[in-house]
Order: sequence, then C-alpha cells, then structure tokens
Amino acid sequence: MKELTVKQFFDLKKKDLVLSMVTNPVTLEKQITDSNINRPGLALAGYIERFPYQRIQIIGETEISYMQSLNEDILYERLKELMMYNIPCFIVSKGLSVPPQMEFIANELNIGILVSRLSTVKLSWHLSRYLRDFFSPVLTMHATLVDVYGVGVLLTGKSGIGKSECALELIERGHRLISDDLTQIKSNETSLIGTSPKNFGYFMEVRGVGVIDIERMFGIQAVRKQSVVDIQVELMLWHENIDYERIGMGSKTTEMLGEKIPLVNIPVSPGKNVAVIIEVIAMNHILKTYGYDAAQAMQIKLTEEIQKKSKNRNNILQ
Repeated sequence: MKELTVKQFFDLKKKDLVLSMVTNPVTLEKQITDSNINRPGLALAGYIERFPYQRIQIIGETEISYMQSLNEDILYERLKELMMYNIPCFIVSKGLSVPPQMEFIANELNIGILVSRLSTVKLSWHLSRYLRDFFSPVLTMHATLVDVYGVGVLLTGKSGIGKSECALELIERGHRLISDDLTQIKSNETSLIGTSPKNFGYFMEVRGVGVIDIERMFGIQAVRKQSVVDIQVELMLWHENIDYERIGMGSKTTEMLGEKIPLVNIPVSPGKNVAVIIEVIAMNHILKTYGYDAAQAMQIKLTEEIQKKSKNRNNILQ
C-alpha cells in the first residue's frame, strides 16, 4: 500500500488547498492510510462508538460553533476523549481559529492540525478527489492506449505484434495517442483511467525507424494526457485452427482492478488493415453504448424473415 505522511501531504497540497500549520511540525509525522474523510460532529457531541478515527477529520464552521458553545471544562474533556484515538490529522476550513484547548491537546498527543482557507465544501471535494486518486489501485500493462472517436482503446498483444505501428496509423487518421508500450491504469470506482507512466513526452518506438516524437511530428492535437479505458483489443497472429468471433453474439469481457470491460480478439495477418478494424470496433462500441447492437438487430431480422417465410409456406399448403 502507498505511504503518505501528513507532512508529505502538507508539502504537496499546501498551495492547492491554501494550507497553514497550527501545531508543531513534529505532529505531522503520522501516516494517512484511508482515502475517505470524516467530519467529527457526532464524536464531539460524545458519540464515539463508530468514530472513523483513521480518516482525516474535517472541522467546519458548524463544529467550531458547537465547540465555542460548550463550557471550557466540558470542551476539554470531549476533545481529550476524542483525540485519544490515533487520528492522522485535523483540517479546519475557512481559515477559522482553532480553540486553544484543541491546539494544546493536539500538541500533547502528537496530532497535526492544519487550517485551509477554502470553504468546507471545496476543501472536502478537493481532498476526497486527491486521496482517492492517490490511494487508488494501479496496474501497469505492456500495452498501447489510443483515443479513437472518444473511445479509449487499449491495444495489447505479444511484443512485435504491431501495437505501435497500428497506433501510428490511427494517429495519421486523426486519432490521439495516450501512451505507447507501457500504460498505467487506475480505477476511480466507476471506470478505468489510463495514462502514460512516462512523464517526459509522447515518444514512440517504431521498429526499423527508431524513436519518434508524436507530439512534435503530428502536433498537440495528436496526443492526450489520459483517457477512460473503454475496450481492450488483443492483437494476435492468425491461426487457421482458431475459431474467431464472426457474428458478435458472444461478447467477451476482461477484468482489470475489479472493473469489467469488453475484450475483442483481432487476428493479424499480412495486408490486413487493423487500424480500420479498430475504428469500426470503436464506432460499434459507441452504438452499443446508445443501445444499438448490430448482431442482435441482425438476429431479430433473420428471425422475422424465417417466421415470415414459414407463415407464407403454411398459407400455400392450406
């Protein structure tokens, strides 16, 4: 599992979240281990049975107002009981002032308190998005990812099968490259997001030619930073004894990081224009997304035609 200390988080997001430190620097050494956040209103009110202490705790105007309404002795006891848990840190929104008792106990128990100038809603949104992205599972694949008509097509297959060459032809036809050779895939709980693990440009290795710079050669419109991975296309050598899908009634899927996406196996042979086939796969995927399946439509028409001929034959016999 990835490791993230409160200090690392503070250094990374200080500017974006407009953060400042309230407690001593030594209090920022704890680990953040949960991608979720919590507002400890119920815990401050005394209900701590199901208190998710392992999360970053967000203190907003409501919590500050509640603490200010309490007697000093009661507030101290509530905070002491709350902060006995191994909380990674508190973040106070809107630049609000932290009660002195809270700061004192936090320094004593080594719990960091940060203050953000953002509103509670904006802070929660940005923080949740960052933590979810940081802790999301990552898969790195030997694959090429291209954007074809807005569909993220992940090209896989054995080394030398022609993934880069196919991607190059798609780029020449006006589509966009996300990553070549290696693709990093993350799950955001609803879809798979593919990016390049390399952060130094859009270079592609073409056998017999060498390394080329796609962005410089084809322009900024030929590349894209990331894309949803919508479909996987597995390129494989043609073999006569393999029964390849011809109609499309038996749809295949593959699973990555708990998400299922369609899988299409494409046999590669000399003279076969794979790039055009991939364009067709992307357009067909769009049609299926909008509820139209060509294989099912053809099956319905064939069934109707058979029923019609059978009915005509019965009428003739009668």
